[in-house]
Amino acid sequence: MKKYAKALCVLIAMLLVFAAVTPAFAAEKDSITITNPYDGVDWTGFGQYKTALHTHTNASDGDPTMKESLERHAETGFDIVASTDHGTVNYSWEYPNEDKFIHGVLKTVGKSEGELEYPGKEGTFKNGISYTLSTDKNGDDFLTLNNGKRIMRVPYGIEQNAVSVNAHVNSWFADYHNNFITTYEDAVKGVEKAGGVCVINHPGEYSKARYEIRTESAYNEGTFEYKYFINKIASLLSKYNTCIGIDINSKGDDRTRFDRKLWDILLQRFADNGENVFAICSSDAHQLDKIDTGFVYAIMENFDSASLKKSLQSGHFFGASHCIGNPDELGQIAEALKEFYGETELYSGVKSVYDEMLKIAGEIEDGTRDADSRLGVTYKVLDDDGYCTAETQPVIESISVNDSENTIRIESTDALIVRWISNGKLIASQKADSAEIDLDDYSGKLGNYIRAEVFGEGGIVYTQAFLLNAELNSGKSSPVDAGFFDLGIIDFLLGVFMNWREILSRMI
Repeated sequence: MKKYAKALCVLIAMLLVFAAVTPAFAAEKDSITITNPYDGVDWTGFGQYKTALHTHTNASDGDPTMKESLERHAETGFDIVASTDHGTVNYSWEYPNEDKFIHGVLKTVGKSEGELEYPGKEGTFKNGISYTLSTDKNGDDFLTLNNGKRIMRVPYGIEQNAVSVNAHVNSWFADYHNNFITTYEDAVKGVEKAGGVCVINHPGEYSKARYEIRTESAYNEGTFEYKYFINKIASLLSKYNTCIGIDINSKGDDRTRFDRKLWDILLQRFADNGENVFAICSSDAHQLDKIDTGFVYAIMENFDSASLKKSLQSGHFFGASHCIGNPDELGQIAEALKEFYGETELYSGVKSVYDEMLKIAGEIEDGTRDADSRLGVTYKVLDDDGYCTAETQPVIESISVNDSENTIRIESTDALIVRWISNGKLIASQKADSAEIDLDDYSGKLGNYIRAEVFGEGGIVYTQAFLLNAELNSGKSSPVDAGFFDLGIIDFLLGVFMNWREILSRMI
């Protein structure tokens, strides 16, 4: 009996030891290295500046004068503005510096109207706010309002490829333009040689993805045309460091509603090779009521153009928009709002736009609406004059990454939901006040990157992507498919052909 009692004691002791050790094994974390695009940001010391990277005046095909454009940018809270007229390098806000050829042609065909009006050294806007224009010792130009607010001009802003077919590239910090018939690569190569920074503008315009009505159809790699466009942009991003990424939400998001999908496809290709692709948002404003549709929050150590350039090159910025045009995204946002906050007025507003999108898409597909119709519906928080109707807009205050725990935490204000996306799929939605993701909880759903979208009453903010195990993946694969050949200036015809083929299939 004593022998059995002794054995029982040993067994119990072993079980107690095992019980004590098991949690330690269970608590072990998978080995994941997280590359934080915001590494080096001092969240308490750096500033976040509302930045317009793409806007137009009547120096090219915009409606407002430069003075009117700057007045509206000041009214809507911008800190930094890049004037990026087609084929026209911006050298100053003080005096007109239009490109004579571009402005002359556009004026002849009625795309540019009225006299050019620039702010000059000082003056007063129509709204009664007075201002002065000055140049700092470092060469940066600032418009200073009588309330003390300063707005910085981005040097050498321009939308390249003015006479090409929508092969638009926005660039800054480089005194470069080429107003012959040029390609994406011509522009990017020229900007790189001149030491600037650039992005591919609204790719859905060139690829014709803007005309799709379902997300699954846009950038479908099963079609030759979309696979070609994906490879084309991947090739440019791979070859030229000056090209930091693409525009994913511009103007009212009608053209770019599916370009977040393109971004995710590019991220998958580049993250598999340990590399990142950045994304901006912009207004591409040709009218005053579009100026506050999309923008960037630039995170900068100093309020100068050198810090802005560094911000763009390093990914220390967020894209933001007051508009969302993608039905799948809106459906997911509506579900999360209902789950976390109930059937609020905001939920009803988002859901109603989502339902309208599905209704229009169905009518196009079943033939009760014209076959060449577009989805053309956008959720927005702007009134008819382009002013934000929401009292608040979401702001990301800080991001912290814990490599040992495999967690990413986002602190935000005036936000409701944080959405986490990897490999183009929504893997989690969280309340914004408790937005911390443990990657180990989603190991079966993760690719080699994860990114976040922060939604609130005033719109949406996009983080750059966090790469996973980038060092291990570095050099493993090419973002560009073997055998890809760039067709150059004529490849826009692929998008035109694909668009009309889709329209004819709907009609039949």
